[in-house]
Amino acid sequence: MKFNIKEIPFCSYGSTLVISYIDNIKGIEDGLYIRNVQGGDDFISHLLKIELIEGEEIIDFDTIATPTLLKLVSENGFVEFCISKENIISFRGEGVGLRLTMDKRSYDNGIPINNKQWEINSYKEQIKLLLTSLKGELVVDAPWNKIRSEYLVADFVAKADDNKFSGAIEAYEKVWEEKEYGSFDSYHRKIKKSYDNWMESIPKVPKEIEKGRQDAGYFTWSCMVSPRGLLTRPAMYMSKRYMPNIWSWDNCFNAMALIKRYPKLAYDQIMIFIDNQDESGLFADFINDRFACWSCTKPPVHGWAIRWMMDRSEFFTKEKIEEIYEPLVKWTDWWFKYRDYDKDGIPAYNHGNDSGWDNSTVFNETPPVKSPDLLSYLIIQMDLLSSLAKIIGKDDEFKYWKKRADESLSRLIEYFYDGERFVARSVGSHKIVESNSLLPFMPIALGDRLPKEIAEKLICQLKEKGSFYTEYGLATERIDSPLFEAEGYWRGPIWAPTTMIIIDGLYNMEEKEFAREIGEKFCKMASKEGMTENYNPLTGKALKENAFTMTASVFLTLIEELYLN
Repeated sequence: MKFNIKEIPFCSYGSTLVISYIDNIKGIEDGLYIRNVQGGDDFISHLLKIELIEGEEIIDFDTIATPTLLKLVSENGFVEFCISKENIISFRGEGVGLRLTMDKRSYDNGIPINNKQWEINSYKEQIKLLLTSLKGELVVDAPWNKIRSEYLVADFVAKADDNKFSGAIEAYEKVWEEKEYGSFDSYHRKIKKSYDNWMESIPKVPKEIEKGRQDAGYFTWSCMVSPRGLLTRPAMYMSKRYMPNIWSWDNCFNAMALIKRYPKLAYDQIMIFIDNQDESGLFADFINDRFACWSCTKPPVHGWAIRWMMDRSEFFTKEKIEEIYEPLVKWTDWWFKYRDYDKDGIPAYNHGNDSGWDNSTVFNETPPVKSPDLLSYLIIQMDLLSSLAKIIGKDDEFKYWKKRADESLSRLIEYFYDGERFVARSVGSHKIVESNSLLPFMPIALGDRLPKEIAEKLICQLKEKGSFYTEYGLATERIDSPLFEAEGYWRGPIWAPTTMIIIDGLYNMEEKEFAREIGEKFCKMASKEGMTENYNPLTGKALKENAFTMTASVFLTLIEELYLN
């Protein structure tokens, strides 16, 4: 597999150091950079710009990027890189030199440790880098200006009697522990073994979607980061390009893709949010190693995802169930305690972000808004809690959750279903929110829990020509809607999570042929266009963030469900 470094970051399992291309970012010169994905996405990291030199002259190069090796090639030589999970970039070059440049920022500085090593301290990014020359020479220009280095230029070059050099760049936050660096080949062998093992665990697929398998495999492998700070367990970031966080519904889909191959890792994705759960029961909107955001949250799809995983894995032992049961109880109760403003047993979203559908037309009216998807997810979660309570011997709670789920299903239909479709309503007035969004169709997630006549109407409306169903899958806004935007985020584009939830619901309704059609369209589109954040529903064109793990994970899940069963 080869990829375009201008679109896809180069990284490896566990590392927070990344090499990627930055362009069109105000205040940052376009180019290839060593970056740091700690601390989330509020700041675009650009620690060191990478260039090749001959003498003092900066020269052009071509880039060959593969999952475990990045090679920069010029007319007279090359430099190649690999990145270990220990946050060490190993590199070597021949025939040319490597230049690393740090721009001027407050307090950032470089200091010589010895004639082979310099430490760079980035105050802005709260990280230190140790530059080490292993073969050849390290020449650094870092003039001091009162409280910082005015700039830093570090050249790794060969000695006069040789044309080869090698070195290492290691990241750390506090102190560097002295160590002997291994050879480039030793690091690369270890990294390649990790990647090869990951890819071997992914089942083979038809040739027409093999590119997608390769892309999705690399993205999910390379977006893993090791435990650090608030990330109490190994975590799969959404992207190591511009979205280095985990969101509390996105990570459920990542867990689903891992459950058959790496069940402990799948369980860890769910547990990170449980480890950081607020006393009230609230799950954070997103988490990174340094920060948890509580301004919004995400929909309670956790019960749906855990149920799905339990149907496919024996990993959820009684011990594991006891570990997740009470946190899921608190998460379920939170919605009714803090978001049921009318005290009618129907919680509301305060913002589109809470639903995961940030700018959906359901939120054209001033929030809070009651949307039928929210109560549907909670019904599924209460059904799961009933099942879990029975397994761990809480018979009274088994009956309690079953009764609440049944009552909530009746309430869902009575309040949201108008005889033809589900609608969203404003809190207080209970007025119907006029919207042509796919969001009110998400009760399909209930599967055979929905009355058959309602399910059949929803399915007919999804299949209706000129509505949601396109050549590439399900648009998130009716394509004949006056508010439809083909590239409007949640106002038209096709998204992986909604595709997955609807497919699962259709399967549970025994509407398997339609489910397969949607899934196959999605897989072919994603394989062709890449695992991006979302897709134009009219052209299939990839949109927004590249190398997006939620999309990759849904792709990997669907190929097993649709192509291999």
